[in-house]
Amino acid sequence: MQHLYAPWREEYLKQEKSVCPFCDCANKLKSDEELGVIFRAKHCFGVMNLYPYTPGHFMIIPYIHEENIENLSDETWQEMSYFVREAVKILKTHLKAKGVNIGMNLGKEAGAGIAPHCHYHLVPRWAGDTNFITTIAQTRVCGSDIKKIYQKLVLAFRQII
Repeated sequence: MQHLYAPWREEYLKQEKSVCPFCDCANKLKSDEELGVIFRAKHCFGVMNLYPYTPGHFMIIPYIHEENIENLSDETWQEMSYFVREAVKILKTHLKAKGVNIGMNLGKEAGAGIAPHCHYHLVPRWAGDTNFITTIAQTRVCGSDIKKIYQKLVLAFRQII
């Protein structure tokens, strides 16, 4: 069995959160590059993960501040699902990902770092994208320029929106 070990997230998980960072991204329309917003659609948006498991890890988030997916409108759920599917194509085509992990952690007990605002994670994967330094030194090595990856994703999503 393989384990995904992410100790660098501990600092983030321990922080006091007075404002929902996803609502902050949703409301700051003129700060997309600064916040890492990749695209904006009618009911949802995509944003880079500040603590990525792999280069290109991003999230698809509804604008509405809602913890429970069963409370999302059909339109919101369908739009999010559409962009998840398109995102997989983009990650495989533009980042040459060989696989993609897609997931939602619904609720604090399920491991959600930002439980009150549901969201999808899309994590591109490649052979050998984890190694000994993560386990031994509790250090994550990112061999890619995150700003370049962000720009690639922004341009790719512009082609479908």
